[in-house]
Amino acid sequence: MRASKLFFPTLKEDPAEAEAISHKLMIRAGLVRQLAAGLYIYLPLGLRVINKVNRIIREEMDAIGAQELSMPVLQPAEIWRQTGRYDEIGEEMFRLKDRGGRNMVLGMTHEEIITWLAAREIRSYRDLPQVWYQIQTKLRDEARPKSGVLRTREFIMKDSYSFDAGEEGLAENYQLHIKAYNRIFRRVGIDFYKVESDPGMMGGATAHEFMAPSAAGEDEVALCPACGYAANLELARSEPPLPAYPPRGPKEIETPDVRTIEQVSGLLDISPALLLKSFLVIAGEEPVLALVRGDQEIQESKLARIVGGHRPATPEEIKKITGAEAGFIGPIGPEIRKIADETLKEGVFIAGANKSGFHIEGVAPGKDFEAEFADIRRVKEGEKCPHCNASLKIERVIEIGNIFQLGTKYSAPLGATYLDERGNEQPIIMGSYGIGPARVAAAAVEQFADEKGIVWPPAIAPFAVHLALVQPADSGQTALAEKLYAELMSMGVETLLDDRAVSPGVKFADAELLGCPVRVTIGKRTLASSSVEVQLRRGGEEHSFELGAAASAIAELLESRGPDA
Repeated sequence: MRASKLFFPTLKEDPAEAEAISHKLMIRAGLVRQLAAGLYIYLPLGLRVINKVNRIIREEMDAIGAQELSMPVLQPAEIWRQTGRYDEIGEEMFRLKDRGGRNMVLGMTHEEIITWLAAREIRSYRDLPQVWYQIQTKLRDEARPKSGVLRTREFIMKDSYSFDAGEEGLAENYQLHIKAYNRIFRRVGIDFYKVESDPGMMGGATAHEFMAPSAAGEDEVALCPACGYAANLELARSEPPLPAYPPRGPKEIETPDVRTIEQVSGLLDISPALLLKSFLVIAGEEPVLALVRGDQEIQESKLARIVGGHRPATPEEIKKITGAEAGFIGPIGPEIRKIADETLKEGVFIAGANKSGFHIEGVAPGKDFEAEFADIRRVKEGEKCPHCNASLKIERVIEIGNIFQLGTKYSAPLGATYLDERGNEQPIIMGSYGIGPARVAAAAVEQFADEKGIVWPPAIAPFAVHLALVQPADSGQTALAEKLYAELMSMGVETLLDDRAVSPGVKFADAELLGCPVRVTIGKRTLASSSVEVQLRRGGEEHSFELGAAASAIAELLESRGPDA
């Protein structure tokens, strides 16, 4: 490709609205342009990157026997009603009516549609197993789209679905996808973790996510460097340090105008771990009191798995239900459902007295009040691994893939069944597996960018070689550049020939910004020395190759460095 013919609109300055590194650099390098909030146009160079990610995905999906198909983005609402998700999902789903007044949705995922298809096409156990996949547009009405292509309202996803006669088949396809995902992300050249995750709206019993470490990520994971335990904080577990509990009986203490954990622990000169933190929430119409240690925080997703959707109680509701103002509520007294974190099973604490201006010391869960005990707290850095007792670390990550064992969540309501060997009708056992190609590309930018621009892993770089022709008006330089360009292209080395009539400084800055693995310079020095200057984008390592052997030497350099080029 010749840069003089390429739509290649680079920018010198960061866009004002961009915060994430990938957002800034993908706009500055001319990869994408924003149409509206959460809506992006992929320009030629950006689309080349996405297509390379997709090619790797297709090759690995095909290798495990998956078959590609394509499903509509516009979908009848009644299919979503059959699974209950039409009402469960809420405002994130785009809803509309067609000209006949039929309720329709724009698909944010395709479990319902693929199951509808399976219900009509799979008849017998002889038709199983099946694995079908697509790379298709999805739409989600994100409340706060941000971070460029990391959180958008329209996006491309690879989603695959497995159909099996039993749990053993599902387990096998699940493992096949784990291995395929490992190969995909390794081939792309990014760092990643596989972590335990919450199935969320997808449902099912088991789920994992593939996470790329990045400061721009919106998720956090707990990682054990000793045994390899890894989990999304939505369900991560740990062993926090235990405080020393003073053996005191229940006693009311006056705490005027002291409401927060910090204020109470400061007034009484005790560790926050000796306090009991109370949160009143409303789940449906039911008040629920959630309880954790004062040095801990509630993990909302864990609580939601127990009580369902919920919201914080208003100050008026707190006063009506507990008799006290916020900051003074506690577990003794109110006859409402109470859920206490597992760390509260032993010991005595100081808690709100349900009386404004007062707390109670010596409160013993299980003795002074009854509660359901469950893991509802957020794991913290440095707490102990639940498997090996080593210290956990917390890392911010970008979700780039997910896998779910769905079981019969979709096949049962949509009637996707098969006849077994005895002629009995059985529900198909399903799995669902997703990858976000744009998130993969953005994660690569986040992980390897430097102060000069993008540093692409070779497998998904828009071009392998950025060939900078310093002075196109010089016939000697042009002839050498054209010859090298033709040789590289004939060898299958994708090359961008920068033959634009702009200054050398602009060309070099754009080469650094775009981040192709190898930059080759043809200029006056080339003519004088009969050698070509070659620089690796990652690390800046420089080489000089004789003109006659330059193409072969560059190809060998790319091959030898692999993902590190």
